Amino acid sequence: MTLAILPTASESLNLDPWVWWVTIGVAVVILAFDVAWIARNPHRPSNRETGTALAVYIGAAILFGLGMWYFAGAQLAGEYFAGWLTEYSLSVDNLFIFILIMAKFAVPEKLQQFALMVGIVIAIVLRGLFIWLGAAAIERFSWVFYIFGAFLLYTAFKLVKGGGTDDD
Repeated sequence: MTLAILPTASESLNLDPWVWWVTIGVAVVILAFDVAWIARNPHRPSNRETGTALAVYIGAAILFGLGMWYFAGAQLAGEYFAGWLTEYSLSVDNLFIFILIMAKFAVPEKLQQFALMVGIVIAIVLRGLFIWLGAAAIERFSWVFYIFGAFLLYTAFKLVKGGGTDDD
């Protein structure tokens, strides 16, 4: 069993490996810059700062999609934009959760941006790790796929049944 960190060009959107490395490298540099900037200067961002950051990141996402169009074709670029817009719209509900968590733990306003960044970095690392481990488990033991499916069905059943209680 071989698990490469990066897919080969023949099995991954027909892209050269350098495209993957540049994409991952740019993402790591942007994340490192964000972490360093926020850790060095914890503060409550102004509306102007927030708007500027939002414009830069939305612009970067659009540029990435245009790069997908150029390197991988219109079909995959369209799929990227559909996925990006879906994830972007779903992330709005996370804002409410973040607000509730920050309020519940009484995180000082000055440190909320840093706490949020730490949570995002942890989520990225764990998501990548779980995707990699899940893919490895499914590749090695195909029957594991059924266990994952059963767990999802069980979770959905519990949510529909509404068996949880609120502790307040």
